[in-house]
Amino acid sequence: MNRVIFGLMILCLAVMNACVVGKKVVYVKDMDANEQYRVLEREPMKIQKGDRLRITVHAKSPELAAPFNGSSGAYRIDASGNVDAVAEHTKDANSYVISSEGEIEFPVLGRIGLEGLSLEQAKDRITGRLKEGGLIVDPLVKVDMLSFKVSVLGAVLRQDVLQAENAQMTLLEAIALSGGLKPNAAPDQISVIREEAGVRRVIVNDIQSKRIFESPAYQLRQNDIVYVAPRSAEDTPRENRSWRFWTTAMGVVSIVLAALTLAK
Repeated sequence: MNRVIFGLMILCLAVMNACVVGKKVVYVKDMDANEQYRVLEREPMKIQKGDRLRITVHAKSPELAAPFNGSSGAYRIDASGNVDAVAEHTKDANSYVISSEGEIEFPVLGRIGLEGLSLEQAKDRITGRLKEGGLIVDPLVKVDMLSFKVSVLGAVLRQDVLQAENAQMTLLEAIALSGGLKPNAAPDQISVIREEAGVRRVIVNDIQSKRIFESPAYQLRQNDIVYVAPRSAEDTPRENRSWRFWTTAMGVVSIVLAALTLAK
């Protein structure tokens, strides 16, 4: 009977120490190191309501572009006789927010619809309007996304709102910037919640599979929400694991006492 009790005590100790051990995650573990994989063409990002854009216009004659760049209209002539636009730009100069109608109010040109266009298409539309109006013969227009942000929640080490200056971020990059997955994370249950064209959808991804690179959510979009689901059992946070030491110590003491009892 004493031997049965002794065995049960050892079993309980092993279970208590193993129940909170997280599984290691191997990303894209089904990729072959000797095989080549085709890289899918990146789908251009589309402009949405509420996006903030920076639009700058350049021309051979700076004074022609000045009215479109939030300048005060002052000019400076250098020693060579060249004209240079001098302007004090505010923090929001050249910054435009897409309205609920999908438009911006652009200087001189008025309202321009940009919702649903890529940044390249938006640039072409503004360039075309400048040429059609005879305002600038050969304008150089640049359109940048200022409001690219991604929220990462769930079983990651740092839940955060991430921003990318170049308006590009992949799902794996977002996870890496959040400190990686917790030991209790479910790598095959990583959801990307996306709003597009007035519709919200959820795309579930498995980062252990090479198919992650074919997912429409691999290239993240502005305002995406990444949610990493936990496994059924929560892992114990590192800072709260002191109880494991005491549990182990008590188990060892119990084993020693049981051994002494059997030895009598």
